[in-house]
Amino acid sequence: MLFSEIIGQESVKARLRQTVQDNRVSHAQLFLGPEGSGKLALAIAYAQYINCKNRTAEDACGTCPSCVKYNKISHPDLHFVYPVARTKRIKEKPRSKDFATEWRELLLDSQSYFNLNRWYEKIGIENKQAIINAEDCNEIIKTLSYKSYESEYKVMIIWMAEKLYYSAAPKILKILEEPPDKTLFILISENQDQIINTIRSRTQIVKIPKLKEEDIRNGLAVISVMDQAESAKIAMLAEGNFVEALEMAQSNGDEQEHFERFVNWMRLCFSFKIPDINNFVSEISKIGRERQKAFLGFAMRISRNSILLNMHLKNLVPMNEQEATFMKRFVPYVNPANGFDFYQELNTGIRHIERNANPSILFMDLSLKISLLLRMVKK
Repeated sequence: MLFSEIIGQESVKARLRQTVQDNRVSHAQLFLGPEGSGKLALAIAYAQYINCKNRTAEDACGTCPSCVKYNKISHPDLHFVYPVARTKRIKEKPRSKDFATEWRELLLDSQSYFNLNRWYEKIGIENKQAIINAEDCNEIIKTLSYKSYESEYKVMIIWMAEKLYYSAAPKILKILEEPPDKTLFILISENQDQIINTIRSRTQIVKIPKLKEEDIRNGLAVISVMDQAESAKIAMLAEGNFVEALEMAQSNGDEQEHFERFVNWMRLCFSFKIPDINNFVSEISKIGRERQKAFLGFAMRISRNSILLNMHLKNLVPMNEQEATFMKRFVPYVNPANGFDFYQELNTGIRHIERNANPSILFMDLSLKISLLLRMVKK
């Protein structure tokens, strides 16, 4: 991956390029930033730039033998470790290399912009909790004890380092502090407080901020065909998260369906007719987990917009005529008195879906809670 292919983060790219040009590449670095900020893409581009045979001041060449292999995620000196768990295929002592095919496919398909949930879905671990285990820590030591095949640097990228199991972490402390010559560790994390102190203290932190709205708009223009108003709306709602923006762009065709379903749901909750609510729950329980999550994500955006409209911030709420008509009636019912609770209940619903909660129970419980919240009309 080239720096030029990464969305935004120009100042971070410049700092990374400068460390190479000044021959000051720290052997252990922690790329720390929120979801969707491009941490993994930056790590791969950085490694490619370091090992490029014909790099310029701005980027790797993209055409030398090293770059060609990096572009295909097939370079023998580029290694990855990531959270894994037992699956139907891998029943005992799973290791990252057992899922190398799925990892490579996801990297190439998503251009390295994805989150933990997408990874869990890719490898089919259902409701299990994935970790970076002792087997992978042993594999790190074994892999890095060999000489590099063809590049100046061997690169080990540890994705979601906060998932490093506490009892396994001590295994890599020595090699992390005193690695073989020309070895680069890049740890990637979204929460440094969840990383074991002895690991974190041995790395140089590279802070990666949220993306700007303009960068997300530009990124969407490259990967999808949509009008400027829609891309601007998604960029604003994504709040600096390009993974979230991509998911919204991909589900853009479902927006009308989500809108109609949401309007119907709110009417049922307000009327509090249990048989009708039960019919709604029965229907939505059949549409599949990903569509259920997308629907609740849409509902969260509506609730957020309602709060903004209550605060007279209409300029921050892009709406079409149909949405504007509905929001005019809906705004009094989701307001500063209950808006945060409304938003949190929807967000909790998404988390429960990700953990394989029973959809019928979940949506019935959520409907009853929303029915109560809708009666908290501001005075």
